[in-house]
Amino acid sequence: MLEENEYLIFVVENNKIYNRLVTEYLKRNGFPNVKSLVSGEECVQTIEEGIKPDIIIQDYSLDGINGLEVLKQVKKISPHSEFIFLTSNENMEVAVNTIKFGAFDYIVKDKLALEKVVYKMRKITSMFKLQKKHGQTRKVMYFFLAMVAFLVILAFFYFVIGVF
Repeated sequence: MLEENEYLIFVVENNKIYNRLVTEYLKRNGFPNVKSLVSGEECVQTIEEGIKPDIIIQDYSLDGINGLEVLKQVKKISPHSEFIFLTSNENMEVAVNTIKFGAFDYIVKDKLALEKVVYKMRKITSMFKLQKKHGQTRKVMYFFLAMVAFLVILAFFYFVIGVF
């Protein structure tokens, strides 16, 4: 099971100073596997090359394609990647659209924004762990169901048909 420090995180922010601030804050708060990107195009290209992040923290207002377009393109390539928008854009319609197209959350930059991001990331990593555990439980359940079906078939052949 992956620990918090094993998740790959992309920070997509065209303001290089804020990008570094977010990246360093995440590293200091238990998320050392952070890749810094400065454009939506760079994010999409990196994912197309096969590097698939678990979590993407990105601005909505990026140079080139905006954050919503990045979200749509990335979800087609890497549907398991979770998005947290960290942006100055306070437009409610934009926030609703990002959530509608699959973002985990939309956080407006303020003095507590980075704390909110780390909190949301911990929720996402907990969700990933539960999904993995659920998948393992499902496999065990299917195995036992197959074994019961096999035993029922054997019992049928033995008691009803008289084979064996």
